Amino acid sequence: MHPFLSRGLLFSTILMGVIQKQSIRSSVFIMAGFILGAFNILIIAPKVLTPSQLGLTRVITDAGITLATLCTLGSLPIIYKFFPFYKSYLPPRKNDLPFLSLTVCALGFVIMCVAGYAARDIIVQKFSERSPLFVQYSWTVYPFSFFILAYMWLEGWSWAFKKGVQSNALRETVPRILFTVGLLLLAFRVISLPLFLLLFSLSYLLPAIILFFVLWRTGELHLYTGISTLTRRLKSKMINFGLFLFGAQFLNLLSRTADTFIITSKAERGLVDTAVFTIATYVVTIMEIPQRSINAITIPVLAESWRNKDMNNITHIYTRSVTNMLVIGLVVFLLTLLNVHNFAIFLGKDFTGIESVVFIMGIGKLIDLGTGANGQIISTSNYWKVDFTTNVIYTLVALPLNYLLISKYGLMGAAYSTLISLTFYNAMRYGFLWYKFGLQPYTWKHLVVILLAFAVAFAVWNIPRIDSVVFDTMLRTVVFCGLFFPALYFTRISPDANGAVLKYARKLRGFFK
Repeated sequence: MHPFLSRGLLFSTILMGVIQKQSIRSSVFIMAGFILGAFNILIIAPKVLTPSQLGLTRVITDAGITLATLCTLGSLPIIYKFFPFYKSYLPPRKNDLPFLSLTVCALGFVIMCVAGYAARDIIVQKFSERSPLFVQYSWTVYPFSFFILAYMWLEGWSWAFKKGVQSNALRETVPRILFTVGLLLLAFRVISLPLFLLLFSLSYLLPAIILFFVLWRTGELHLYTGISTLTRRLKSKMINFGLFLFGAQFLNLLSRTADTFIITSKAERGLVDTAVFTIATYVVTIMEIPQRSINAITIPVLAESWRNKDMNNITHIYTRSVTNMLVIGLVVFLLTLLNVHNFAIFLGKDFTGIESVVFIMGIGKLIDLGTGANGQIISTSNYWKVDFTTNVIYTLVALPLNYLLISKYGLMGAAYSTLISLTFYNAMRYGFLWYKFGLQPYTWKHLVVILLAFAVAFAVWNIPRIDSVVFDTMLRTVVFCGLFFPALYFTRISPDANGAVLKYARKLRGFFK
C-alpha cells in the first residue's frame, strides 16, 4: 500500500475512534437529559401544570430558540467552517473570530428586541382569542432568547474546540434539572406561577456560565478586539457563507417550530392542543439522541476532512452515521410505539389522540435519522449553498402545508405535515450527495434490519395487555430488546452495535457469575 494512503487510512481510523468514543459519552449525557425530561414532561408537569400552562412552556421554548437562531445572523456557521483556518494561522490570543461572532450575536439580539416591541399589537391580535395566557406572559420569551443565544455562541466554540461532550451534557441536563426544581416548588406552593415562568425563562443562564468557564480554562477562547489580516482576507467569503447557511438553518428551524405557533393560534383548544403536541413531540424527540451526539462530534471532523480533501473519511462517516442512527432510531421508535398506549392512559383524557400523532411523527423522524449526517456533510463542503437551497424548498413546502393541514385536521394535520416535509427534505439531500459525490450508504442489510425490527415489534404488539401500566411497559420493552438485539448482532450491519452487544453481554455474564 502507498505510504500516503496508509497514513490516510490510519488517520481515518483514529478519527472514527474519537467520534465513536465521544459520541457514546455524549449520548450518555443526552440520554440522561431525556430521561429527566421525560420525567418532567410525562409525569410531573401534567400533574402540576394545567394543559394550557404546559402548552405555554412549549411556546416560550420554541419562540426563544427560533428568535435566538435569528439573532446569530449567520455567525455560528462561520465558526464551524473557518475556525480550522484561524487555528492554523493565528495564535489563540490573536484570534479575533470569538469577539466578532459575539458582537454579531449581540447586535442581532438588539434588533430582535426592537422588532418585537414594534410587533406587540400583532401578537395580541393573533393569540388573544385562543391563547390569552401566552399574550399575558409573552415577555418571558426575551430573557429565554437572550440566555439561549449566549449558550448557542458558547456551544459553537465548544464544538470548534472539540468539547461537544461537555456542551451536550450542560444543554441536556442542567435546564431540565432546573425545570424539575421549578415544578416541585410550584407544586408545593413555594413559588407562584409568574415566578415559575420567570425562572423558566432563565433556564440557560447557569449552563451558559458553566460552559464559559469550561472554555476559558482551556486557554483557547480569547476576546481579541483587533481585526486580523486573516479576517480581512476572508471576510467576503465568511459573510457570503454565513448569510447563506444562516438562511438555511433559520428556515429549517422555522419550518420545524411553526407548527407550534399555528396550533396555538388556529387549533380549536389553543394551548391545550399545544400541550398534547408538546408531549407527542417530546416522545418522538427521544429518537434524536444519536443525531444530536453525532452532530456535535462530526462537524469539526468533517470540516477538517473537506479541508484535507479526505473523501474516504467522509464516506466512512456518512456510512457509519446512517447505520448507527437507523438502528438506534428503529429501537427507540418501536419501543415508543409499543408503549404509547400506556402513556395515553397515564396522561388522561385531556391528551386523547396522542397515539396517532406519535405514530405519524415517529415515522417522519425515523426517515430523518435513516439518512445519517447528510446535512453536516453538505454544510461543511464547498457546496454549502445547496444547504440553503434545500432549506428554502423545505420551508416553501412545510409552512403552507402546516397551515392548511392544521387548519383542517388539527393535531393530526401537524403530524402529517411533519412526515411529508421531512421525507421530501431528506430525499433532496440524499439525491444530491449521491449525484455529486457518488455517496450511497445503503445496502440490502439495511432493508433486512428494518423488516426484522418491524417483525419483532408486530410479535410484541400481539402480547395481551396487562392492567398495570408499569409492568406492561416493562414486559414489552424487555421482550422486544431480548428478541431484536440478538437478531441485530447476527446481521452484522453495525460494528458499533455489535461491539456494544458484546460489551454488555460480557458484563451480564460477569454479573451472574
